[in-house]
Amino acid sequence: MTEPLPRPREASLLEVRRLRLIEDAAPRVPPAERVAMDRLWEEAVQANPCLFDGPVAACAGLDQDGPHSVVLTWARTTYRHRALRWVPGATSWLPSLFVAVAQPATDDGSLLVGRMSASTATPGRWQLPGGAVEPPAEGAGLDTAALRSHAARELAEETGLGTAPSDLSLWLVTRGENGSVGVVFLAPHQPTSLLRERFAALTSAEAAQGRDPELERIAFIRSPAEVAGLKDACVDYLAPLVRHYVNSGS
Repeated sequence: MTEPLPRPREASLLEVRRLRLIEDAAPRVPPAERVAMDRLWEEAVQANPCLFDGPVAACAGLDQDGPHSVVLTWARTTYRHRALRWVPGATSWLPSLFVAVAQPATDDGSLLVGRMSASTATPGRWQLPGGAVEPPAEGAGLDTAALRSHAARELAEETGLGTAPSDLSLWLVTRGENGSVGVVFLAPHQPTSLLRERFAALTSAEAAQGRDPELERIAFIRSPAEVAGLKDACVDYLAPLVRHYVNSGS
């Protein structure tokens, strides 16, 4: 029997060795909630034109069915539905679902973090390389292999580092204070010089194409104190994840 995981007041971490994904239908959005959602979404787009209403997978449930084993229920929706989190008493809101990659540096074991650029949905925020989960084609399933491939693609797009999906290890599932769920993969250690070189090459290539990179800069973090020392906002899972990484000797 599965046991529902409690909602934390701050980001929590679960070590995961087995992840099972089950698709479910998204809740019907009542007319009044839809009106409020559309209004709030349009206001958000006016404030940040980088937002777009594309397809996205949301978390419809998170349960633990054994030691280091998690069942994640997901549903197809669009970015617009995220505005429901700001509608008081909304019954059809679903938390976000994302992937992230913990990329260690060989030199000192620090983790690479990036500051989101002004052209993204969360400008100025520090986080691990990663992004929202895109749903597969209708009729196709979502599994750990698909998430691993998506995570490798996000790592390449944001840092310029080409890592084979098979080299990423399922590591953690995070649950944020707003209910958002992240699947975190651990990448092989790489020299800091190589990570900086690949990121510099990526940003130069993006500039040559007249585009802003998704990460405007990167940093290397060795402790929760260094996370707290970052000048801008951070994702809520970053400090506990770094603490877990240091304590586990990963």
